[in-house]
Amino acid sequence: MPDRFLSSDDYDEHAHQLYNEGRFDEALEHLREGLQLYPNAVELHVGLAYAFLAREDYAWARQSFEKALALDADHEDTLAGYGEVLLKLGQRPPALASFDRILALGFREDHELMLQIGRALFREGMLAAAQRFFEYAVNAQTDCPEAAACVGYACHRLNDDSGALYWLRRALQIDPQYSEARIYLANMLYDRGESEAAMHHLHQTLPEDHFDELGIWRYVELKKTLFRLREDDAELRPWHARLLEVSGEPDPLDTMLAEVEALQADGTTRDPTQLELFGTLLTELAAMQKRPQPVGTHTVATLSGRTFRGTWEEILDQMKNADHEWVDAPLAEFMEDMARHGAAETGVVIPTTDAEAFMRGSVRAGMLRIIP
Repeated sequence: MPDRFLSSDDYDEHAHQLYNEGRFDEALEHLREGLQLYPNAVELHVGLAYAFLAREDYAWARQSFEKALALDADHEDTLAGYGEVLLKLGQRPPALASFDRILALGFREDHELMLQIGRALFREGMLAAAQRFFEYAVNAQTDCPEAAACVGYACHRLNDDSGALYWLRRALQIDPQYSEARIYLANMLYDRGESEAAMHHLHQTLPEDHFDELGIWRYVELKKTLFRLREDDAELRPWHARLLEVSGEPDPLDTMLAEVEALQADGTTRDPTQLELFGTLLTELAAMQKRPQPVGTHTVATLSGRTFRGTWEEILDQMKNADHEWVDAPLAEFMEDMARHGAAETGVVIPTTDAEAFMRGSVRAGMLRIIP
């Protein structure tokens, strides 16, 4: 019996499957076969372009994206991929124009697309622009831990520690099992000298959650220091085993390249303890039209995503009343309990002398976010 006649959608669907399995050469071959039958199928040109992009064949990827754009100038996936390949080729202004075109077409609520663009910008070091698209992703899907964590990564790289603390803890509030965000947060706290807070988070991870040596080394170091364990303690054996799996035997070429990459523009060496983004990724909120707030009125967001508005005292009272366990408790006790939890997780001492000091201290600890 002859094979069933394949439509362009069939070719596209099978190519996606091959692509997702990392079989890029087979995907390319399959897409080329499809294009012989359907030369004007935009999706096949787009698929071909992304397969080339995955293989780092940037010139071929650009050509395929441009063919797709000639067929449909407003195809959002094409514009996103085209912008990404332009970034790889060092053409930043036209890349940003391609991304802005997607926004103009009304795709700001497309959570996955906003994340894709944000990651592409982040990889090329365009951090403020990346943060903007990550924030669009957060606004489009407020319960997505990955989007929240990505905003945190960008905040940290932009030296906004309070923002990074908030968004990483927000990601963990959504999904406590999101180990990538927890490990990043722990490393960030370690770099700030908050050893006990770092251990608080590392202790909630497993060896197999780690794909980078840094977090493992720090777990072992903190465990030995804070719990006075010996190097050969049985509790540390799984961590030493995971370290060997992650690090393997050092390759001479990799070692040389690492030494070159460690040099900064002035010839000095980067701080070896500096936290770099690892794992899968490895500006303020997007401006929105708002009515001006009365003088003395503020708006804050909690880790759970709730917002409160009023004076500092009113917000504090609203927060207490929103927690059924604290409704009938004195306000001072509520502040002290919140401050204790914040200090345990971030190492930041939160003052409880008055409502404003408590709120601003909570922002520094990443427990709250002030919305402009």
